Amino acid sequence: MKYIELDTDNAEQLCAVAKALSSPTRIEILKLLYYYSLNVAEIAEKLGIPASSAGVHIRILESAGLINTEVQPGTRGSMKLCSRKSDFITIRMSGLAKNESQTRSVSMPVGAFTDCDVYPTCGLASLDGFIGEEDKRESFYRPERINAQILWTSSGYVEYRFPNLLPKGKTAKSLMLSMEICSEAANFREDWKSDITLWINGVDCGTWTSLGDYGKRRGNLSPAWWPMGSTQYGVLTKWVINGEGCFVNEKQISAVSIEQLDLAGNYYITVRIGNKPDSQYIGGFNIFGKGFGDYPQDIVLSVEY
Repeated sequence: MKYIELDTDNAEQLCAVAKALSSPTRIEILKLLYYYSLNVAEIAEKLGIPASSAGVHIRILESAGLINTEVQPGTRGSMKLCSRKSDFITIRMSGLAKNESQTRSVSMPVGAFTDCDVYPTCGLASLDGFIGEEDKRESFYRPERINAQILWTSSGYVEYRFPNLLPKGKTAKSLMLSMEICSEAANFREDWKSDITLWINGVDCGTWTSLGDYGKRRGNLSPAWWPMGSTQYGVLTKWVINGEGCFVNEKQISAVSIEQLDLAGNYYITVRIGNKPDSQYIGGFNIFGKGFGDYPQDIVLSVEY
């Protein structure tokens, strides 16, 4: 289903839609286009109206954003092919208060990465067992990686593409990324440091140092088959990028601001997590999903606007 969301903060668009829906002929056109894609001549024929009148109605519906049009070659020159654009229109009759913020969030499974560069020790595991073989980089390209609830690598990065939830015309106030993460050593080492960097849309937002790869006790959520002597849990980190800089668990780590991330420039937001080659501590990382470690969550990205 396709939705159009309107509110009284955007009076121009609201009036355009209201005008488009004020004509019984245009309502009939929308009903025709719900099931078929038709050109202007076909619409005119089905409704018994002149093609010139149909063209006027089509332009009004198109300018209101209610239909799609595409110019295609015809038997006599070009023709405009029309199709439906939405199934539902919702109208919020009150606008937002001037100082009222809204937040939209999405939760990303740790195995849903779109790119990676990993090195042994490395691997992935689901709730039921290992995915592929440990320390085999090719395991990160197996289709079942989507089921991973924990992944680890001694260096490199993993990258995700989140849907951009910033509404058109809105300004982002802050971006928040929450994940359970720690260093990666063979087996585990509580004093194994790792400089873990976050990139958003290719911008280096800052580096946080994990103090260890934790395994002395069992993770609260780790499945029964997961062996002791392996990494068990991490630190829940909350990365916030706002107008003042980038913060991890309320401690500022860089001056990179929300304006530098170009959140309105694409339909997805790229999130890369990893070790820079020139870091002081290249100690890898573990990322935990909602079925491993101590915290029942995946990687959560939120945008405040």
